Amino acid sequence: MYTQTITKMQEMKLHGMAMSFQTRRTKPDHQDLNHDEFTALLIDDEYTQRQNNRQRRLLQRAKLKFSSAALENIDYKQSRGITKSKITSLQNNQWLEKHQNILISGPTGVGKSYLACAFGQWACRNGFTVYYNRWPRMLGDILAARGEGNYLKYLQKLTKVNLLIIDDFGLNSLTDTDKKDLMEIIEDRYMMGSTIIASQLPTKDWHAFIGDPTIADAVCDRLFHVAHKFELKGDSMRKKLENID
Repeated sequence: MYTQTITKMQEMKLHGMAMSFQTRRTKPDHQDLNHDEFTALLIDDEYTQRQNNRQRRLLQRAKLKFSSAALENIDYKQSRGITKSKITSLQNNQWLEKHQNILISGPTGVGKSYLACAFGQWACRNGFTVYYNRWPRMLGDILAARGEGNYLKYLQKLTKVNLLIIDDFGLNSLTDTDKKDLMEIIEDRYMMGSTIIASQLPTKDWHAFIGDPTIADAVCDRLFHVAHKFELKGDSMRKKLENID
């Protein structure tokens, strides 16, 4: 009966429960548990494994630049314009549930990408879908999708995720097509999902960078309307790490 039970659990893909049943049934401290208590433990173990598997899948699909980045590991010792109180206030997930944005600006090496990925990792851990890409590479992906006739399908992919992270925004000037693509992405995601944008350009300069007044007005209005801003400052964190090494 024991073997048959394990086999049936595995056939039903209750792998966490099957493993739990095998290990828990022989534990001395479990011998006094009644049927309800023992069953509850098996269900808890199955639930936990499924949650862990889901988080693992979400992290893999997110393609974060820093997959191990975590809000809990942010360095507050360096004066960079990041306060623990502000980070903590964003760990209640309301900004994700209300489709609010996070805009991160600052000089190179100050930790913009890490901070963006840390928010992305936090979102994955809490069951939200995430997709990360660098803006120059995203433009290349859009160009390829357009050439393959999958332009609308690619835009739909960017629209569907709960959190879209665009890193290295503003490194290169925008063509007219780039501006229209940016407008399509931001317009489709407005009040539908959260967006994180990391850039070396101060947010006050984004309107001028986009150039086209009509598109710039629309993009900036939608991004800034419901946004939490981090204006980072200070020396490159990479130089500090090199000096430590």
